[in-house]
Amino acid sequence: MDRSTKLHFMNRIDDKLSELPWYVTEYIDSRKRKLAHTTLLNYCHDYIIFFDWLVTEQSSAASRKDVGLNQLEILTVREVENFLSFLEYQLGNNKYTINRKLSALKSLFDYLQNKAETQDLKPYIQRNVMAKMEFNSVNETQETIANRIEGKILREDDFEHFRQFVAHDYGIQNKANARISRFHEINRERDTAIVSLILGSGLRLSEVAGINLEDLDVIKGQVRVLRKGNKEQYVYFSKQALWDLESYLKIRESRYGAEKSEHYLFMAAPIGRKGKSRRLTPRSIEKLIEKYAAAYGKPALTVHSLRHSFATRYHLENNDVPRLKNQLGHSSIQTTMIYTHLTDEEMRNAVNNMDKSKSE
Repeated sequence: MDRSTKLHFMNRIDDKLSELPWYVTEYIDSRKRKLAHTTLLNYCHDYIIFFDWLVTEQSSAASRKDVGLNQLEILTVREVENFLSFLEYQLGNNKYTINRKLSALKSLFDYLQNKAETQDLKPYIQRNVMAKMEFNSVNETQETIANRIEGKILREDDFEHFRQFVAHDYGIQNKANARISRFHEINRERDTAIVSLILGSGLRLSEVAGINLEDLDVIKGQVRVLRKGNKEQYVYFSKQALWDLESYLKIRESRYGAEKSEHYLFMAAPIGRKGKSRRLTPRSIEKLIEKYAAAYGKPALTVHSLRHSFATRYHLENNDVPRLKNQLGHSSIQTTMIYTHLTDEEMRNAVNNMDKSKSE
């Protein structure tokens, strides 16, 4: 992640912190060297939801920024359970999302009780209710997870069909709408390159958005990315991704008004006459994939499911879990093993085809 991108995330984090209690700012500052900026930003979003709920339910503070440490110290287990129920039934969060939000709160409360100190060397809070809270039990097997992913990925010929749809067919489908057709014509090389890169490498959303020109090695077919835990890694991408990236790079400067000082790979078009070009944000990439997926007839298709699509195809063709683990940037090989279950159906078909060939 380059300096300008880090600065962008830090500004967004600071904006969120300006609306939160002072001790949350202190906690986030203490984690800036250890956690990714995207993680810290997610923490801020989680804390805003929690403190807004606290103000609404307890009405003892005028705003989330005014919630004092004493209010955290007197929270009961029942009240926190009510908050978790609010996440599930009012906000529609699933068990995984609730666990993530609970983890963020546990980390904050642990800091306030066990790490932060007042001037007289006492902890900020004596009682930590979050330490008593248990995570949701999620007992899904790898096969269950694989089955859940199954309907949300591309298979075999779908790779090229979807790529062609982004590159050409979407514009044809919308030729009657001059605005949409023109917008597609401007961005189709860029959007095709993004889709090809994810389908040809399995990169995460944040990794794709954070790529700079100097990160690309077109000779070796590699790109340097910053993975989870701020680990730098060179990741291979496919020849089709290379060809689409080269097509995009040919028009990048002229089409998007890129200046020599702007090194980010994927750019957004300038807004207005005096608007400057800028890095395409992760949310913008999400939205463009959602747009193409809906028009293609697979609205469940997301950036993450394109990553799953790559992993499934890679395992089917190579059957090399350790290398796939490294390619995807997984910390545990157990996570990568999900894709062995996703390819069960293909294996079954392959065996059946062998039987057919013998009978013929």
